[in-house]
Amino acid sequence: YHGGFKKTDKHPPKNWGDVDSLGNLDPNGEYVVSTRVRCGRSMEGYPFNPCLTEEQYKEMEQKVSTTLSGMEGELKGTFYPLTGMSKDIQQKLIDDHFLFKEGDRFLQAANACRFWPSGRGIYHNENKTFLVWCNEEDHLRLISMQMG
Repeated sequence: YHGGFKKTDKHPPKNWGDVDSLGNLDPNGEYVVSTRVRCGRSMEGYPFNPCLTEEQYKEMEQKVSTTLSGMEGELKGTFYPLTGMSKDIQQKLIDDHFLFKEGDRFLQAANACRFWPSGRGIYHNENKTFLVWCNEEDHLRLISMQMG
């Protein structure tokens, strides 16, 4: 449906308008506890989740883990593979509301939970404001979270 983008194609310039005109929606901090933006992406050269082999899951996890290990500055963090995850790390990620679980009955019916938990993992930066889920439902789920 994309019509095939060329490597020379460029995204049009962004125009958010005058962002200063938006104002603070909750100046007293009474209603907005946190804000989260999530984006799902697919990795080039791999089929959608239900068609992945176990080897492809593992290969993708390795690529994601290796790439994220090069993050620096405020995005620097740790990748946690779901396979072999210790109970302590698992509980920490549950307490932080970061850990995703095996899919619900709809994902299971779509064959999107095969080889669980192989090839899946979670990355978050030290401030816990940037997360990447690897092979949860999408190949990649990028998440930015801020308080307020």
